[in-house]
Amino acid sequence: MSGNSFGKTLVLTTFGESHGKAVGGVLDGFPSNILIDLDFIQSELNRRRTGQSLFSSARKEDDRIEILSGLFEGRSTGAPIAFLAQNIDHKTEDYAALKETYRPSHADFTYEQKYGIRDYRGGGRSSARETLARVAGGAFAKLLLNLRGISVISYIKQIGPFGIPGDFILHGLTEISKSQIGCPHPETELQIIDHLQKMKSEGDTAGGIISCIIKDVPVGLGEPVFDKLQADLAKALMSINSAHGFEYGSGFPCAATKGSENNDIFIKKDGKITTRTNSSGGIQGGISNGNDITFNVAFKPVPTLMKDQESVNKEGETIILKGKGRHDVCVVPRAMVIVEAMAALVIADHLVRANL
Repeated sequence: MSGNSFGKTLVLTTFGESHGKAVGGVLDGFPSNILIDLDFIQSELNRRRTGQSLFSSARKEDDRIEILSGLFEGRSTGAPIAFLAQNIDHKTEDYAALKETYRPSHADFTYEQKYGIRDYRGGGRSSARETLARVAGGAFAKLLLNLRGISVISYIKQIGPFGIPGDFILHGLTEISKSQIGCPHPETELQIIDHLQKMKSEGDTAGGIISCIIKDVPVGLGEPVFDKLQADLAKALMSINSAHGFEYGSGFPCAATKGSENNDIFIKKDGKITTRTNSSGGIQGGISNGNDITFNVAFKPVPTLMKDQESVNKEGETIILKGKGRHDVCVVPRAMVIVEAMAALVIADHLVRANL
């Protein structure tokens, strides 16, 4: 199986399966002599951890990170940084009935057809458990970005049919931190919580949209033609489990506008050249222009339901798949830190490539 590494100069390779002994990664190309705050890295993993709300999986993993190499006396050495977290609360028996069955909208069928074998225990390599390694790698990347004054902020824009009004302006992190689920608009947050409670009572699930802002990115990141910054971000974000859409700047709605409405007019402000608006989402010609980089990622509803679904077994016979196990009602609240991690890895990779 190839395709387990991401990045060109700062490269993250992940390993492990949902019900294996551990999941982890190797981060290669990380600059030397960078002070590493392990408490911060653990706090990022804690944001992703299961069992923290009524709407997340009840699987209880402590996700304690173990650093195996690449650090000495609290600083990076320039060598590959290897890390892992043990799997301690996997219940393989919950998946025994799925050995001969293909779950709707999961990777069961495609994995088996491609590789001739699949780990049916929680999805194996296709499980979102793999994203733990992304969050850890992204936490290291954030430490690098922090040194350059760059921050990555995400929040819930929509879950199900309930979304933040289009004229909403985010003023600061406090608005996000006050929310139980990461939605900075109180009225929308209440609608979302009611919706998720309804989905849980019905044994159903919900999708949603995460908005992300990368602030204080220097001008000049991105490499035309195939390594455009938005292209690398799109690949990074669309590689996350359940991600079904990516847009940056004015996104898909710009298709309905006129050029005179969508263009970002250049102006001089505080002695610097910038733009009056930010329809470009901080990227022009595939290169960062100094404005905030803004994008949205859409996530599909969790395909595992706590209600009966029709499917087929390996023989193609119609069966009724019983809803059971420990699964999220909606992945979006836990996915916020994963979105930030992948975005941070992209920006950090381009910073290292540019020797900034």
